[in-house]
Amino acid sequence: MLDFKITKLDLNQSYFFGEVEFRSDIYKVNIQNERRGKILRLPFPIESKKDRIVVRISGPEGILFVEDYLPYKGESEWLEIDSNEIAFFLADHQDQLDTIEVMYE
Repeated sequence: MLDFKITKLDLNQSYFFGEVEFRSDIYKVNIQNERRGKILRLPFPIESKKDRIVVRISGPEGILFVEDYLPYKGESEWLEIDSNEIAFFLADHQDQLDTIEVMYE
């Protein structure tokens, strides 16, 4: 499992853009609806046994969360998440979430 700490997340028109921290490295994050379909791209490669990966965004102590199964589409310069469920949930709870978890086998 990969844990990204959300350090900044702002709403820009119809998408969210910000920064996450992973193992003391800072990466850009972009979260938007499914205009291109459901997508997960990571700023580094992973090897997963499954095509679809659980992505969960949660608040402190995991009380508030949203998750979706997203197809892993490879490496990108940023952490990219395209999911209607996640984007719409963020619209109402953006300031209450602090962690992005990527769970894969």
